[in-house]
Amino acid sequence: MKIDHLVMNVTPHYQQESSEVQNIRKAGLPYNVKKGKGTKGFRATNIWIGQEYFELITINSNDGGGWKKEWVHAYNTGQRGLICLMLDVNNLDEVVQRLQTQEISISDPEKIKIEFFFKLFSKTMPWQNSYLNFFENVPLQIGFQQLDSKKIRKGFEKYMVPNSSENNISGITQIHIFGNFTLSDFKMLCTVFEETILTENQLTVLLENCQKLIFETSKDYSVQVTLKSENNFFNVGTCIIENTSINCK
Repeated sequence: MKIDHLVMNVTPHYQQESSEVQNIRKAGLPYNVKKGKGTKGFRATNIWIGQEYFELITINSNDGGGWKKEWVHAYNTGQRGLICLMLDVNNLDEVVQRLQTQEISISDPEKIKIEFFFKLFSKTMPWQNSYLNFFENVPLQIGFQQLDSKKIRKGFEKYMVPNSSENNISGITQIHIFGNFTLSDFKMLCTVFEETILTENQLTVLLENCQKLIFETSKDYSVQVTLKSENNFFNVGTCIIENTSINCK
């Protein structure tokens, strides 16, 4: 299990030529605001960090044009920032079965289908997803994704551009999430993940490739993402996307 991408609700400024976008680029993260996907109801643009990415979302209609209903509702009621942390797994059916056996609420694996042109056409994505429930007091979900095949993953690489690897920033190493997490949240996380370290107000999850997730109790909801870099190009603290700050190790 490893980090795949972060789904983030953002204001339109993050998908336009703006000072916010310029700051992202100055931080060593190439970003083409004109390149993306969507329908009349939503638009998605990606910031590629090696094999991982930030998926920035704007919603342009009440129904979100085929986007996930819970995320559309959160956007339309003012939520901005990280809405879902997606993790890549090798066998989604196995993960879902294990968690359901342990009475963890998780959705059944489902293909992503996007409808467009007044629902006359649709496109089914070559992967399937499952989602845990939202945390009790934090507007955040954790999702699990499995691509249909390794061949598809390899084929996606040509689309992972522009990419921060051009600037020797090769991936996401840690995601530190602050929020009003409860004891029930921590208990659930300890069941979901096989390798965890629990302290009084913090839970650390150990993933593949030396990646870490840290959940820490806090009054306010914020996120700190650490990237792996082999240079000093990144200016710590200069890159912020809504409630998420990004820096290099």
